[in-house]
Amino acid sequence: MEKADVAARGAIILSFIVALEIVIMISPFALFFYAVFNPVLLALDRFAATRWLTAFFLPHMVVSADPALQVIRVLGSVAFIVGAVAFLACAVQVYAGKLLRTGPTTRGLYARIRHPQYLALGVAGLGLAILWPRFLTLVLLAVMLFLYYLLARDEERRMLARFGDDYHAYMERTGMFVPRLSGSRSLPAEARRPLTAARGLAILLALLVVMAGAGFAARAYTVRHLPLAAVGPVDVITITPEDLAAARDILPAVLEDPAVAAKLGDSRDRAGRVLAYFIPIDYTMQGMIADTGDEWKLFTRHATIPMITDFVLHPVAHLAEGHGHRDAETHSAAMHESPAMKRRVIFVGVSAPGRTLASPADDFGIAVTRRPLFFVDLHLHTGEVLAVRDTAPGSGWGTVPTPMF
Repeated sequence: MEKADVAARGAIILSFIVALEIVIMISPFALFFYAVFNPVLLALDRFAATRWLTAFFLPHMVVSADPALQVIRVLGSVAFIVGAVAFLACAVQVYAGKLLRTGPTTRGLYARIRHPQYLALGVAGLGLAILWPRFLTLVLLAVMLFLYYLLARDEERRMLARFGDDYHAYMERTGMFVPRLSGSRSLPAEARRPLTAARGLAILLALLVVMAGAGFAARAYTVRHLPLAAVGPVDVITITPEDLAAARDILPAVLEDPAVAAKLGDSRDRAGRVLAYFIPIDYTMQGMIADTGDEWKLFTRHATIPMITDFVLHPVAHLAEGHGHRDAETHSAAMHESPAMKRRVIFVGVSAPGRTLASPADDFGIAVTRRPLFFVDLHLHTGEVLAVRDTAPGSGWGTVPTPMF
């Protein structure tokens, strides 16, 4: 295998490892992974030109009321599953052909497409980018797609050298990554335009521009459709749109509680705006917002596979867990003490050096700095303040840049 081929495959493997951050960060290996990866994220986050790479472009922690965003989230799971299954099917075909020495694989998934394995990996990669929508994942997907293209061209060159006219005929009736339209014909391999450095760079830049542009458009659309409102001196975001009305009703009185008002007054002197996350008291992903206790550091739970399975197979339902949708529990005799009847409000200071944050939507700018302040536990129906506690600096993952929504 040529050095360039080895380098390309190594880069693809590295890209998938980074894309699989969503799996690793909730596994027991999180501390080891971030010991290596977090310095890279922090270095990117330090400079204005690269800070956007650590940001997120789609909802990860909240459920938007917008149907388009919900459909995109479901399609992410579908793309990941379909792509992974298709890749495994391609691998079975290819290695069965090698084992049986039947020559190039030209049947099954390869009957209409010459490189369905790379197409499948691309689809799975797109699904991963939706499931863990960090801009860095999206940029690496663009690089991966370009590397798949280079590998596909190199494989075709080697197949032509080895199998000659038979493989040339196969190329004439198939497409590289998508089926060839009926009646269309490809140019003979020797008449193809060579992939010069300039052309290759143009293709890579085009992929990067398209991917990054789509990400920024998705982020702007997401921020416009967040369950977000200003309530008195704070901005409030809820996990589900249904909770936004409850937050508007309950929080004004909560903010007047002496203990809460004192902490909030001190915090507002140090922060441009204060963003309050109104979440279920047992919300699984609260550790991404602030360090509210070891039980919400998901990498300590040793339940990686069940959590990932739930995340992929139940794209919206897993976010509603603990959110008052437990009918049997909420209508039982113990309803008043049920976790479903309690909410946690995590107050986060939001600021942007040299810039005024004028609206709640400005809290989610890429250039803003977040600082967890304190959190309040309260009863959903009575509005009673149950506890007021300080938070440790950073999130449950320390200084790792985590989603804002």
